[in-house]
Amino acid sequence: MSKQVKYRRVLLKCSGEALMGDQAYGIDFATVDRIAKDIKAVHELGVQVCLVIGGGNIFRGMSGATQGMARASADYMGMLATVMNSIAVQHALETMGIETRVQSAIPMTTVCEPYIRRRAIRHLEKGRVVIFAAGTGNPFFTTDTAAALRAAEMKCDALLKGTQVDGVYSADPKKDPNAVRFETLGYLEVLSRDLKVMDAAAISLARESAIPIVVFSLHEPGAFAKIMTGEARCTVVQD
Repeated sequence: MSKQVKYRRVLLKCSGEALMGDQAYGIDFATVDRIAKDIKAVHELGVQVCLVIGGGNIFRGMSGATQGMARASADYMGMLATVMNSIAVQHALETMGIETRVQSAIPMTTVCEPYIRRRAIRHLEKGRVVIFAAGTGNPFFTTDTAAALRAAEMKCDALLKGTQVDGVYSADPKKDPNAVRFETLGYLEVLSRDLKVMDAAAISLARESAIPIVVFSLHEPGAFAKIMTGEARCTVVQD
């Protein structure tokens, strides 16, 4: 591993919407390929990479619940959507020569591996990318919380949140030209100011596990690798 790399093992959390590209819904495979290239670049630095991908581009549990569906049923549908996204990213990575394993919190052994912590760690040690699908396997928990949970279980050095913008701002930078980007924030500051970095359960879990959360733009090609070398614009949440 390069001496310049800041982190040895990281978990990247990206939303399902990040896979849509310019489409209104679904998966844009050109966008998936671009994200896979960024993951490959980090992998080639010698960093162990695992991922959690949302499912909002296919189905969002909360929106299903607001239309009269039982919240638990809607959340399970959302979890299945994350499996579809995970398989799409796995295909893109393996096409680029990166060995990848999908592990699902909801067992579906015909499609992918069940989530087994020790096996996932072994995959990472062997240089494989691991994609954690189906959230935590439980309704009422977001994929943000799943990302913080898996990052803690894998003993990751950082939890990276790929977003639409290059960090956490005091207001929406697309609406407020005076919005200021934070370089660093404390976990409790994020919670007390209700900054929409990740949900409260995810922030609390990251804080308990002392895992820094790095928020950066997933839409800037090469930004993921720049985070590893400390060159990217981002916001770091830590104590």
